[in-house]
Amino acid sequence: MKNIFEKLFQRNKLNRGLHWTTIASEKTLLAVIGCLTVLASIEYVWGMFLMRAIKLPDLFMLFIYAEIIGMIGAFYSTNRIPITLPIIIAMTALCRLIVMQSKDMEPSILLAEAGAVFILSVAAYLMGLKEKMSLKKLEETDS
Repeated sequence: MKNIFEKLFQRNKLNRGLHWTTIASEKTLLAVIGCLTVLASIEYVWGMFLMRAIKLPDLFMLFIYAEIIGMIGAFYSTNRIPITLPIIIAMTALCRLIVMQSKDMEPSILLAEAGAVFILSVAAYLMGLKEKMSLKKLEETDS
């Protein structure tokens, strides 16, 4: 049984041949997500225009749209998504929830959400340090 799995997952001609489908699927889906994000942001701005009101949660939502578009742009320019971008998007989404619901929320839930933002910010900081160390190691090996 172990030999079957090893043979199935080894780098062979079939796996290398199918690798392009993964790349094409990923790029296609990210392009669709990017287009839909642009459409959603236009719809959101149009709704704000019709309501003739701009509130803080609206600005957070637009910021989330901008971060998603930026994350997709980062992928297309570097062929990878920096892990800190989704963490920052999650932090922004949690902050939006806190701003929108803080008046009606129990203090324990508010503290839990604030704690989640803190944990995500520590994670983003640590991932930033990891990326700096990786770049430093890469520069040392190039020298």
